[in-house]
Amino acid sequence: MSTAATHFGASPLSRACALVHTLLTVEVLLLATVAPGGVGLLFLSGEPGSLPLAALCLVPLGPALTAALYALHHRSSDLTELRPARAYLHALRINSAATLRMWLPLLAWLTVIAYSLTHFAATGLPSWWAALLGLIGVGVALWGANSLVLLALFSFRTADTARLAAYFMLRRGGATAGALSALVVAGAATLWFTEALPLLLTPLLLLSLLRTSRPMITETQEEFTA
Repeated sequence: MSTAATHFGASPLSRACALVHTLLTVEVLLLATVAPGGVGLLFLSGEPGSLPLAALCLVPLGPALTAALYALHHRSSDLTELRPARAYLHALRINSAATLRMWLPLLAWLTVIAYSLTHFAATGLPSWWAALLGLIGVGVALWGANSLVLLALFSFRTADTARLAAYFMLRRGGATAGALSALVVAGAATLWFTEALPLLLTPLLLLSLLRTSRPMITETQEEFTA
């Protein structure tokens, strides 16, 4: 019986089913976590003045992302050993406080940049200032992606996580490129289709982010953990 179960759980088809099951479970749990803020977003207008309220609605997204990253990183390819919901809820419980200490300043910075860009015409500044603000926003978002991966998988102090995230932006270009690709896909999906599509694609985007972040994760394990 044990041999048959092992064979069943280890076949290519079983591994594919395990991946689909994990992705769907993480998607459902992530949507449930961000639902309170998502409902709030439905009542907001598309006016730039709504950006601070939109940011407030996105507060639950940070802990949800780190919990999803943790569950995907610790996923099993064996159908007989699937516990993605348990992993997600465990990470949500133990990582939420640390995540919010990073997520709230990150969200605040991105909101200020977005608000400044939407009101840029009123400033009278040259257009290159807008380009500079945009580049800063992209840099902050990429730093945030590294931070979320580190927060999901390691237990560092907030200041150490911030420094490591910045260090790996230069040290590991593959992780930065992977995060940039995820941002581009999410942005394109939002502009060309609907704001809900990036949220539906989040597990796949996070799985891709984890794969491109493997060198960063490995170096962190070898060089910065006991």
